[in-house]
Amino acid sequence: MAEENQGPAGGVTAHLTIGSGRAAEAIEFYKKAFGAKEEMRSLADDGKRLMHAHLSVNGGSLMLNDDFPEYREGGEALPPPAGTTLHLQVPDADAAWDKAVAAGAAVKFPLENQFWGDRYGQIEDPFGFTWSIGGPQK
Repeated sequence: MAEENQGPAGGVTAHLTIGSGRAAEAIEFYKKAFGAKEEMRSLADDGKRLMHAHLSVNGGSLMLNDDFPEYREGGEALPPPAGTTLHLQVPDADAAWDKAVAAGAAVKFPLENQFWGDRYGQIEDPFGFTWSIGGPQK
């Protein structure tokens, strides 16, 4: 039987791999920091790690899973995330920013009015991913 809300409706969807068996912890952080809603999760055969999870965040989909180093040649640990920023465009950047920082996100680039017209800043979540938050200037 197919589950509802298994996947995104369209567009481009980020799919994060969370290291150190912390995908379930990441889901709870994203709920607290960004108001994510958990649509579904599937455990791996080991009954501990997440094979797949689907969250709704700010009107879009976010997929994630635990790392499975046994499926990589050499089984090395997952390197820290780099080179990608996940962006949230919101009506009130300050409120979204304050919620994320209170949940444990670290400031990378302070939230300020920017020359292109947004109020914008960047944070890093406890799993190493960079998020930007933007909204109308105040």
